[in-house]
Amino acid sequence: MNQRKIVETTLAPPAIGPYSQAVIAQGFLYMSGQLGIDPATGAMVESGREEQFEQIFKNAGHILEAAGCGFKDVVKCTGFLTDMDDFPLFNKVYSRYFQLPYPARSVFEVSALPKKGAFAELELVAKMTDNLSF
Repeated sequence: MNQRKIVETTLAPPAIGPYSQAVIAQGFLYMSGQLGIDPATGAMVESGREEQFEQIFKNAGHILEAAGCGFKDVVKCTGFLTDMDDFPLFNKVYSRYFQLPYPARSVFEVSALPKKGAFAELELVAKMTDNLSF
């Protein structure tokens, strides 16, 4: 059966287009790309790259929590950076949220992201616990 559950929380910024923050399907949570947007203001965090990366992970954490899981349940991450020179800083922030055993991960440099001033975007896939699967 093709059941899906949409996951949304006001603790993370709303989608900036026609998509959901996350969808649970067939036992997995598929999270849309998260940017460094402060959900309280709706504006991109402009105090620096590290602060923007931190906000990205906070936003992702709120969505994971709304779905009933956490960073420990993430099986795949995809990161997008506008400058690959930010890779060490991205790893520094990433390591605050993930511990061994790490999820699989890919990181790509992209020419631009969907909101002006964004330096990075992160999307996640997490395995749901059996009682929360759809």
